[in-house]
Parts: sequence; C-alpha cells; structure tokens
Amino acid sequence: MMAATFTSKSPVPIGVAHFSSIMLPPTEFAKIAKGAGFSRIGLRLHPAFPGAPYYELSVGSAAAGELKAVLAGEEVEVFDIEFFVIDPSFDASSVEATVAAAANIGARRLSVCGDDPDHARLLSNFSDFCVLARRYGLAVDIENMGWRVVKAFADCIDLVTEAGMENAGVLVDGIHFFRNGAALADLRANLDKVKHVQLCDVAGPAPAKPEEMIAEARSGRLPPGEGELPLDDLVAAVGTAASISVEVPLVGSVAPEVHLKHLFNCAERMVRPNR
Repeated sequence: MMAATFTSKSPVPIGVAHFSSIMLPPTEFAKIAKGAGFSRIGLRLHPAFPGAPYYELSVGSAAAGELKAVLAGEEVEVFDIEFFVIDPSFDASSVEATVAAAANIGARRLSVCGDDPDHARLLSNFSDFCVLARRYGLAVDIENMGWRVVKAFADCIDLVTEAGMENAGVLVDGIHFFRNGAALADLRANLDKVKHVQLCDVAGPAPAKPEEMIAEARSGRLPPGEGELPLDDLVAAVGTAASISVEVPLVGSVAPEVHLKHLFNCAERMVRPNR
C-alpha cells in the first residue's frame, strides 16, 4: 500500500471526495486535487445509484497504470472508494472486481450504505462484504442516509457492532449525521467505530421527504463553514480519531480548480486549529 507523503503545504492530511468534481476522470482529479492542497482523494468506481457517473479502473488496465503513476508522481494517495449500496439484491461476489481494483490503486477503505429492510440479510451481506474487503487488505465504512433503511448514525453503530468485523467502521457525513438526529455526544461515545468524517455544510430547515433529502445531499451541499452545521465542534470532537475529507459537488460553471481550492481552504481553516 502506498505511503502518504505530506508537504509543508498540507501538514495534516485532508482528503476530497470524487463527488466534489465527479466530471473529472481519476487521473485529472488526482492532479487538480493535489494542486489545490489535498493529500488524499476518494474515487467513485461503483455507481451510487442507477445512472450515476463512475469510472472503471480494472486491474491491469492502462487507466489503472496511468493513475498509479500519477499518484506516485503527485504524492497523493487514494483513501476511499465509493459507492456500494447493500440492498436486497446485493451480492458481495458480484463486486469483487471493483474491490480488487480499489486495492490495486492503494485504496484503504470502501464506502457503503444499507438499504435492505430485511435486517438479517442486511447484516449477512454487510459481513460478507467485510470479509471480501479483508481479503484485499481493505476496510468498510457504512454511511447513514435519511432516505435509506440505515437512516441514522445510531443505525450504523448498531450494524457495525452486531457484525463484529474488525475491518468495519462508520463514515460520518456532516449533512447525514446532523440532519438525521445525531448529536456530538453520540459521536464521542462511539469514536472507536468512526473511521472517516466527510465535511460538508447546509443551510435552512431539514427536509422531511425522501426526495427532498436526496436533492439536498446531491445538490444542496455547501463548503464547510458556509452553512449552519456545527462542523467546528464536529472536527474538535473527532480530533485525530478519524480521517477527514470534504464532499461538496461542483454546481454551476465554476472551474474544478477553483472549486477544489476553495474547498481545501474552507476545510483547512476548520481542521488545522483542531489537530
């Protein structure tokens, strides 16, 4: 696995999710993210929902080889790979090629959500995916979403606890965490299970309908510090217990370079005083 190298420009590693500029292919995203100041990137190698953009980097492909060369040259690492939905039709074996591709480019963690009302099957499939990931040296983080079966932070904690897999953790997304009833006390009580925190902000009342939640999560995000969420307190509560990244999709005609640099500056102002 690739070791991270951090310059004085970014003494504390801050990552950025591919969703922040999903129109950029992985190699270009890596270059622009590093130029903006990020030390880590997440990549979308599996669609989050039908029709969602993603990129294939199969083991042995020219695209994977090119990316690995860029990662080494730019001294940036791949931290997490998105996105796997554990729904009633999920079969861990069907995504093994993507898991292998993730390991091949040096990724550390895989991000999932849970959307199966049959709890026993959800638990079984989550555990199976953790077993598969472990074979490739990867960990799995589950993220709550208000319109999914695993709606709240507490649901993630319960599932990870019940699964009992050493490579299972929880991904805390700023919007999903606060919009679905969690409090910082809940986070502090479960820091041992929180492995990744995604910073993003939002303003206005919390949506109540699933379609409104989806719209907010996909197009209503704001850079950290530009909304109403207590993200400074979130970062302070996490301390060094989990990795930090930012996920705010580009909306409008702003250039990706400008957008990612702004996200880095916002995240850096929030993270540096707390680490």
